[in-house]
Amino acid sequence: MPHEPRANALLRGHEGAVNALYHAAISGRLHHGWLLAGPPGIGKATLAYRFARWLLAGDENPDLFLPETSPVFRRVAAGTHPDLFTVERRINAKTEKLQSEIVIATIQEASAFMRLTPAEGGWRVVVIDGAEDMNTNAANALLKLLEEPPPRAILLLTTSAPGRLLPTIRSRCRLLPMAPLDETEMHALLKDYVPELDFAARERLVELAEGSVGTALTLAAEGGIALAELVDEALAAPVPAARAQAIADNVARTVDGADKFETFFSLLRGRLAARTRAAARAGQGGNLAAEVTLWQEFGKLEREVIGLNLDKRAAVVTALTQLHRS
Repeated sequence: MPHEPRANALLRGHEGAVNALYHAAISGRLHHGWLLAGPPGIGKATLAYRFARWLLAGDENPDLFLPETSPVFRRVAAGTHPDLFTVERRINAKTEKLQSEIVIATIQEASAFMRLTPAEGGWRVVVIDGAEDMNTNAANALLKLLEEPPPRAILLLTTSAPGRLLPTIRSRCRLLPMAPLDETEMHALLKDYVPELDFAARERLVELAEGSVGTALTLAAEGGIALAELVDEALAAPVPAARAQAIADNVARTVDGADKFETFFSLLRGRLAARTRAAARAGQGGNLAAEVTLWQEFGKLEREVIGLNLDKRAAVVTALTQLHRS
């Protein structure tokens, strides 16, 4: 399995994004704010840390590669480099739970960090991973920093939902769009990360993940292929009550810490969305509105079950019943 993005030396695809960062840096006119935007799990944070390491090392390699033996690589991976600061949702010291959003205090720390003189004479780099998670106060604090950026400092924002960012934040960053990975890149990454998978399993994961290696790895770890077969069964025809209960018992069961419930609903909603897109492209009116409504209802159902700790089995049975209600 891959390392965390800050310690991951492997990046496939995204040559256009790599070239844009490289040429901007060597031109001497490196923009102070970059917005790496694209679907979840495609390598946005991996590229952000790759570029951060390259800048901090003062390297000249066009593919931004720095070997794992490099002292800069090791310190970035360990979170100990004095000129790198990471912004993300943190563990709340009082509740010991992950915060639901990035708060203003974290952005204020990043702002103070950026205004210091680089400890090693080069750049100060702040990576904001999941920038769409900033609350309103945090976003406004970041906007002030973008409006008055200090010299020799750069902000690298990653986001899977750029539309959730303030328009003024988007306008003050250089957009770096990143697309889903193609099938060849997906197969290569899965070979690297989970070499024990056979070709058929890799092929199925590539199909299900739609260009997101992060999604593919999650599915591989959480029995995603077997869950996808259950989703296919449910979509194909109405599921009898006894079979619906059996599926619900399976899905609600947590095995080795893997939450199959969330994976099942993600696959179910993903297949509904794909089916709706395909029908729309083919000009088939049909039940598109009904499918969109189901997609929305299943998302709401999943959030309520997780947020309120409701009965997962009952939720799965409800979803299976609603699939063919019309």
